Amino acid sequence: MFIPFVDLKSEPAIHGFLHVPSRPTGNAIVLTHGAGADCQSKLLVEMSDAFAASGFTVLRFDLPFRLARPHGPPSPGSAIRDRDGLRNVVAVMRDKTNGRLLMGGHSYGGRQASMLASEEPQLVDGLFLLSYPLHPPRKPNELRTGHFPKLATPTFFVHGSRDPFGTTTEMKSALELIPASHALFEVHGAGHEILSKRAATELPAQIVDGFKIFLKTLTQKD
Repeated sequence: MFIPFVDLKSEPAIHGFLHVPSRPTGNAIVLTHGAGADCQSKLLVEMSDAFAASGFTVLRFDLPFRLARPHGPPSPGSAIRDRDGLRNVVAVMRDKTNGRLLMGGHSYGGRQASMLASEEPQLVDGLFLLSYPLHPPRKPNELRTGHFPKLATPTFFVHGSRDPFGTTTEMKSALELIPASHALFEVHGAGHEILSKRAATELPAQIVDGFKIFLKTLTQKD
């Protein structure tokens, strides 16, 4: 079950959907979209449903750039405000959980989440990044890893083996820059969108299960 969630008092404002689990575990996650989508994307909806089915309270939401313009990619100058939007959503969700608070998103949204976490390592307990855009397609030398050495937040990456934004080998090499605990969940045959018409219907649940195992290893280390 999910319900519309709007907070006009926040700056930037928050527009999204709250997924309420029938059997909450106390954990919560905020999820946002990529540069060409919004929080109604198939990937975000299905991942949010899978998380809620596993006991997570989920808030999937639109980044400020998408609230400012319904179509098209973010402008080069919108990234800071988009990170402000992420920070606002995390603050709101702090009041809705007594367990772990996680943050993440798809592509651009996940990248902004990781950059925010590298700047504010105590903000959340972990990151969940779908299709991290390691580099622009066909431009492998333009790596987006400058903040990786400062990333102290445990991070779980979900990556399609046919993603044009980075090969699996490139991803594994890039993750060596991250000092925090991290894991890579590879989806064989998937592209940047992860889910396709031919994707297994159980894939979102399998991804969530992999993430839960990752979180469990963190607990064991603690």
